Amino acid sequence: MRFMQIIEFQTDRIDDFFATFDAVIAKTEGSVPHRALVQKDRNAARTYLLTVEFETHELALANSSRPEVGEFAASLFEMCDAPPTFRDLDVLRDEHV
Repeated sequence: MRFMQIIEFQTDRIDDFFATFDAVIAKTEGSVPHRALVQKDRNAARTYLLTVEFETHELALANSSRPEVGEFAASLFEMCDAPPTFRDLDVLRDEHV
């Protein structure tokens, strides 16, 4: 079953976030298949969502145990105005119309 994690965070340092995000992507590219989306909330200033999708929850756990992903998470906490919110989701349906 596909798995998604959504991380909601608030920051004034989105350029720093992208630089750190790009660095972790370069280090991990191709090693754990996934899809990542970064979205900005139009209705809440400085609020962003990072959505990461994996084929399985087990692949997500394997990715989370990587040192570079841990470093990324630590830097995300440093950039945020408040602690990020994490949502772990099993994908039940995915309709493309």
